[in-house]
Amino acid sequence: MRRIYLLLVLTVCSFATRAQIAPYSADAIIHRCSSKDTLYIVNFWATWCMPCVAELPEFNKLQSRYAGAPVKVLLVSLDFKGDNTFKLEGFIQKKNITPEVVWLSDTDPNVFLPKIDKSWEGSIPATVIVHPGKQFKKFIEGSVTEREVSKIADKVLAE
Repeated sequence: MRRIYLLLVLTVCSFATRAQIAPYSADAIIHRCSSKDTLYIVNFWATWCMPCVAELPEFNKLQSRYAGAPVKVLLVSLDFKGDNTFKLEGFIQKKNITPEVVWLSDTDPNVFLPKIDKSWEGSIPATVIVHPGKQFKKFIEGSVTEREVSKIADKVLAE
């Protein structure tokens, strides 16, 4: 009986301490990625998008590659509002996603797409590489690899 009680307490405690995924508007994401001394790699994805899910390990690699560097990897989920808590959190744990994940709270693509990039037609995955201090921005609509992104990032960081 004590073992069951202990297991129940540990389960509740781990659930209570697990960080919830923060909702962000497109404006908040843009503001979040505005530090002039940091390169941002921001990926827009969803759990229901198979190409998105397939490329998530690439962002884990980028997170590891740039650990300690002035680089921030941010994954922005476009999952539906009802999915942003339990389903998304469970998915992140199951897939061992290491970069920070936030949830896009904006629901009108006609409003948020051009805020992220005027050329974005709405398909995902989509990735933005931006360095405000160097006035650099590259938008990639479609899947990317760690090698492709790091090649761009390394060039920007070296400038």
